[in-house]
Amino acid sequence: MARTATPKTKTVAYDVAEQLRTPEEMAAYLDAWLTDAPDDAAGIARALGDIARAKGMTQVARDSGLSRESLYKALSENGNPSLATVLKVAKALGVRLHAQVA
Repeated sequence: MARTATPKTKTVAYDVAEQLRTPEEMAAYLDAWLTDAPDDAAGIARALGDIARAKGMTQVARDSGLSRESLYKALSENGNPSLATVLKVAKALGVRLHAQVA
């Protein structure tokens, strides 16, 4: 019995930063993290990092007054940014964090 060749599936790494094209998409992405996982500080920091990469880490570093290296470290999966860093990055990204009654 002859076997038919199964076509191989080619996969590529998915990078959410490539999908964040507009300020509205960036804000919606961060808002989704803040709404759906408000206790996941690492996830929220990663989301800020994704947005920063989408906008351009060099520009975000310049606008926030932080070094690129410290941004990559703080906004990585294992990063633990201070509130001051989060606020500087949010301002540089042009997004605001909002508070509401839980």
